[in-house]
Amino acid sequence: MSQILIKPIITEKALLNVSSGHYVFKVASSANKPQIARAIADLYHVKVEKVNIIRHHEEKILVKNRFAGKKRGWKKAMITLKKGQKISGFEEK
Repeated sequence: MSQILIKPIITEKALLNVSSGHYVFKVASSANKPQIARAIADLYHVKVEKVNIIRHHEEKILVKNRFAGKKRGWKKAMITLKKGQKISGFEEK
């Protein structure tokens, strides 16, 4: 499970949806929806209703209009929990 979930994404936009049961995590590029749902359920002891995945592709880095390298691609999972469930530690202060 620790290899599937990399870290939670705690941004202002991500925290706006926490009250309605939506959470955002950075996940391994090879992880699929059932693996992510199982990892969240086992780690936080909640019931996952839905998993949406967004893939951020690698980007070219230009320095003075010349190719200098690449930014690595990554995968983001947006988790919806069953009604009444929540993960502690995501509350906005």
